[in-house]
Amino acid sequence: MAHKTASKGRSPEASQEVTQSNPKSYASHGVKDNDIFLLPTKDYQIMGALTILALAVRLFKIHQPSSVVFDEVHFGGFASKYIKGKFFMDVHPPLAKLLITLAGWLAGFNGDFDFKEIGKDYLEPGVPYVAMRLLPAIMGVLTIPTIFLTLKASGCRTSTAALGASLLIFENGLLTQSRLILLDSPLIIFTAFTALAFTCFTNQQELGPAKAFDATWWFWLAATGLGLGATASVKWVGLFTIAWVGSLTILQLWVLLADTRNVTPRIWTKHFLARVFCLICIPIAFYMALFGIHFICLVNPGDGDGFMSSEFQATLNSKGMQDVPADVVLGSRVSIRHHNTQGGYLHSHNHMYPTGSKQQQITLYPHKDDNNIFLLENQTQPLGPDGQAINGTTAWDNIDPTYLKDGDTIRLFHATTSRRLHSHDVRPPITEADWQNEVSAYGYEGFEGDANDLFRVEIQKSYSEGEAAKTRVRTIQSKFRLIHVMTGCALFSHKTKLPDWGFEQQEVTCAKQGTLPNSIWYIESNDHPKLGPNAEKVNYRNPGFLGKFWELQQVMWRTNAGLLDSHAWDSRPPSWPILSRGINFWGKNHRQIYLIGNPVIWWSSTLAILTYLVFKGIAVLRWQRGFKDYKNVEIKRFDYEIGPTVLGWAFHYFPFFLMSRQLFLHHYFPALYFAIITLCQIFDFGANRFSSLGIKQRPAIGKGAMVLFLCLSITAFTLYAPLSYGNPWTKTSCSRVKIIGTWDWDCNNFLDDYAAYANINENASSVAQTSAASSRQLVDPQAEEKAREAVSMSAEKLIKLDGSVEYRDDKGNLIDENKAKEFEGKGSLTTRTETKTAKLGADGHIINPVGQDESVAPPHPDADSGTKGVPEKDAQKSPPNVSPGDDIQKEQSVEKAKADSAKPASEANEATKAGA
Repeated sequence: MAHKTASKGRSPEASQEVTQSNPKSYASHGVKDNDIFLLPTKDYQIMGALTILALAVRLFKIHQPSSVVFDEVHFGGFASKYIKGKFFMDVHPPLAKLLITLAGWLAGFNGDFDFKEIGKDYLEPGVPYVAMRLLPAIMGVLTIPTIFLTLKASGCRTSTAALGASLLIFENGLLTQSRLILLDSPLIIFTAFTALAFTCFTNQQELGPAKAFDATWWFWLAATGLGLGATASVKWVGLFTIAWVGSLTILQLWVLLADTRNVTPRIWTKHFLARVFCLICIPIAFYMALFGIHFICLVNPGDGDGFMSSEFQATLNSKGMQDVPADVVLGSRVSIRHHNTQGGYLHSHNHMYPTGSKQQQITLYPHKDDNNIFLLENQTQPLGPDGQAINGTTAWDNIDPTYLKDGDTIRLFHATTSRRLHSHDVRPPITEADWQNEVSAYGYEGFEGDANDLFRVEIQKSYSEGEAAKTRVRTIQSKFRLIHVMTGCALFSHKTKLPDWGFEQQEVTCAKQGTLPNSIWYIESNDHPKLGPNAEKVNYRNPGFLGKFWELQQVMWRTNAGLLDSHAWDSRPPSWPILSRGINFWGKNHRQIYLIGNPVIWWSSTLAILTYLVFKGIAVLRWQRGFKDYKNVEIKRFDYEIGPTVLGWAFHYFPFFLMSRQLFLHHYFPALYFAIITLCQIFDFGANRFSSLGIKQRPAIGKGAMVLFLCLSITAFTLYAPLSYGNPWTKTSCSRVKIIGTWDWDCNNFLDDYAAYANINENASSVAQTSAASSRQLVDPQAEEKAREAVSMSAEKLIKLDGSVEYRDDKGNLIDENKAKEFEGKGSLTTRTETKTAKLGADGHIINPVGQDESVAPPHPDADSGTKGVPEKDAQKSPPNVSPGDDIQKEQSVEKAKADSAKPASEANEATKAGA
């Protein structure tokens, strides 16, 4: 039976153990009441002092650098879109992004800054970036009291809790990540809060039946559910936290079943339902509520609506449409949308293919446009009263409407160019597969067409809505295939893009073996002179909140799974616990921000995990051999208290081994948090609780070891702090602490001595003054020349896969060869190979070929799943000159070469750019 709660101000170390007067009670042997609301005043004072220290460390020079860093490209950009209300698609849930947006909005951010590239200046446009960085920084500070209280709740001494908090303060990786506009700091604080709440609840649960269902028990159970909802609402990594809590909850319910004296079936059911409500209902409600706010904020079309279905897009401002006639008839002017790839429109424009037939292009285009309109013609012209054929494209306008039915053969006349949809046995310009034919627009005004213009309508009954839509074509409701009569192939589109000559619009082919979803089309707009105002009208079905919510979850899942491209700074899970490499976040003016952890803390925490695993393995073997180790309360508490923490580490680490997507060092941070707790718990048992080691009887040894370890950690923190803060550093200092060869920051980027940085600042000021004078047309040529020479110059020579060469400056801007030669003698000219990657779709065919330049933000690896396209006002201009075979992407994946420049993580990239 549990003892009474300790009086306020009484140290938990003095709390009485739960007595085992009832040996059949589910109360855990040796557990103490570690109520964090009843800590001594001294503990709160220590926790407060550490929090103030963390505030100073986290906020030190938070204004630097005053330009965009790493994934601020994306998450700052999302804040801009929230403020503008422009819909975007991201693989992460909205909570942290909404909080960052709120911080920026309160500081006066109006969303005009686009955050498009690393190194873009914040100061000139007046972006309140410091306020936006403060939010993750404050959340990083809050992890300090959280880990302190968590260690106290698990039964550790105050000195151990202070050690854990100090290790978080001086962990370089967590410091770097929490000083920028990124999601990891909110993720870690919500994960930490969940761990605190569940640790406190577990403590109350283990005290036995006397604590069940009291106010404290309910409080911590509900707080755990709230923490789970918040964690999952920042990143889906929160699902690992849910799995951790869920597994331990199942274990608790299993233990309750064994207490037949205190836990009746009715009480067990009450325990079960309490957990269902708090650990399932509350997180789901919280998570869905955040998406409700997300939808309220994003009401306008934006870069990401190309990911969503037509029904979803119709809920956005200006994307909706008026009701249209339901019945489609011969002579109707229609727009035809693709069913599977986010609903692009069948489209043509007055530009020709550079290869194949060199006839007019047929593409898939995401915007409403006059060039999307086709007129539905019968394979023969209608007959007049005299029995003679009525010629001309308007022949069907003055006769009674004739429904378009399943099995009818039609021609599609492109109204603006007077050409008809056409296919033949010619390979497409991009997908050169034998089973795909080119689709073009062919003919001229007055031309009656030929047999290759004929397509048969096949309504797909399982995809169509309503009985009428399964027999005759109805707007929106009928889904159909268009079968080319002469060759038997089906009109087809997929995620492959045309090159510049096709304005990056989506390829349309005629496929003999195409997948069914990619061969399905439907009619969106429908107009005919004989369909008057009283004709039956239809429109898109409003999906409602639940429909939009569920669709967005599916899109997020597919997009997340599609992040398969390599990245210059990605890494795999085996390298994380040993800290074999980091991430280059930013570099400018011989300074660098590089994400790397504190090696003392990192490696020690990994060793702590291994220590527990060795202990557990030996304990299981000894148990199998009949030893009674668990009769020793110290060993039992060691396993019961540290085991759940190590399980938390495992749940936040091992699932990444199952992922083939891009991964980075920062994905290990939640697991690192549990590893640091494990390190402190093992230290606490070794120094303060295991009598057999002899250290408990000599507290000076334990305190000395703690002070020594903390000093080593702070020393390591100080040595690597220039990489965390972006401070000046020297080549010598850098080389001295670069103790692992795989740590791939370049010490040559730094200057030889600290005094040289003062000269850089003076030169930068001179350049700024010269630029200002130039804008006022008051340029002194000599001063301009000096200022230009003062700037550190560098360039890259890129040898592309096709053998061509291009030059880019240190910001990724394309420069000509003569300009590149100016860098010789004044700066550096490095050479590297440009790599290209191509993803394969589910059908095994190439999608989204990308030639990536390491110096600029790459597109989202799955972003191009929607059609990009160039606005038609630009498509009316002549496309770039091309020769046969130019820009044709082969189905290949070339291993990405390591690059020295910072680039944002593709996982955070925005959705497809759907045209200007």
